[in-house]
Amino acid sequence: MTTPTRPETDAGHHAVSVAVDVAAPRAHVFDVFTRQTSTWWDPDHHLLDDTVDMEVDLRAGGSITEVDAAGNRCTIGRVLVVERPARFAFTWDVSPRWEVETDPARCSEVHVSFVAVDERRTRVVLEHRHLGRHGDGWKGMRDAVGGADGWAVDVRRLAEVAGA
Repeated sequence: MTTPTRPETDAGHHAVSVAVDVAAPRAHVFDVFTRQTSTWWDPDHHLLDDTVDMEVDLRAGGSITEVDAAGNRCTIGRVLVVERPARFAFTWDVSPRWEVETDPARCSEVHVSFVAVDERRTRVVLEHRHLGRHGDGWKGMRDAVGGADGWAVDVRRLAEVAGA
């Protein structure tokens, strides 16, 4: 059973947070999040049209890359933290215009924790931090990723896929 929480915004920290309970062990949920990203990432949440795969290079400094049907690639983030099965963090290299952001100083961060509720259930807490770094338009991005069609959709899909 999944229980998504309402996204909460912390204007002082320019962050959005969403959580979901997943009916699966923590290591499995971590692996689905990081190694099977294409299975839960909303198909409407890509920069490349016709994205068919998402590749995550699971090491600090690695990239998160969309790949379309023609083989075109678009890097949308850089891996910051890999602590299997407890934590994963990456930069959000997407501008408020929903284009690749090439200036690292203007990128926000997504931090995900995987907390064992018991042996068969995991609470996933996703916090999108430092949205103010994006500059003009950051509030629109905060509203988009924190809204009903933002990260909440993705974590619900994660719960469905990992809990199946």
